[in-house]
Amino acid sequence: MIRKIIKIDEERCSGCGLCAEACHEQAIGMVKGKAKLLRDDYCDGLGNCLPACPAGAISFEEREAAAFKGETVKTKTGGGQAQPPEKPEPALIPARQGRSQLNQWPIQIKLVPVKAPYFDNAQLLIAADCTAYACGSFHEEFMRNKITLIGCPKLDNADYSEKLSAILQNSSIKSLTVIRMEVPCCRGIKAAAAAALKNSGKIIPWRTLVISTGGEVLEDS
Repeated sequence: MIRKIIKIDEERCSGCGLCAEACHEQAIGMVKGKAKLLRDDYCDGLGNCLPACPAGAISFEEREAAAFKGETVKTKTGGGQAQPPEKPEPALIPARQGRSQLNQWPIQIKLVPVKAPYFDNAQLLIAADCTAYACGSFHEEFMRNKITLIGCPKLDNADYSEKLSAILQNSSIKSLTVIRMEVPCCRGIKAAAAAALKNSGKIIPWRTLVISTGGEVLEDS
């Protein structure tokens, strides 16, 4: 079956083992000092290992792979290992609105590394996290062929400009699109992107979109 599964770039892998510790399914092991996907059917495709990797050596790919076996999770007890009872595989619900256009993980600005291979020559999308819920065609219309970062300056109570500046400085970003909601609390994400672009000292084509609570594009500048 074709499904989303992790891919490990052994050239970038530093052998720290953090991804193996983060994998609840024990799908990743260390082989000759490098992280390795041990079995396709152990990987749930959720990517808990991605934010744990400081080298940006892990990404997603869609390929032919064995179906995920949820019963492979093991809990260590004493000197041995106990395995929970077998769970039935969940029924797959067919997608109704097209395929996901997400091209990397993590996507939260607070979690993403400042340098990763997917940033090289990327078209970068920085979006307020509510925009994807307000606009039903968000994946196809805005995320296609882009690297997506999301955040909410009000809930995070954070200034993203320092993190975004480091990303722009460390990578050759081709273009920058900022999307925010029409509500006042969303203005911070545009301000952070503008400050980051200025701090980077680079000239990068960019535009800002404003989305209404009904999903309409109100501004394109």
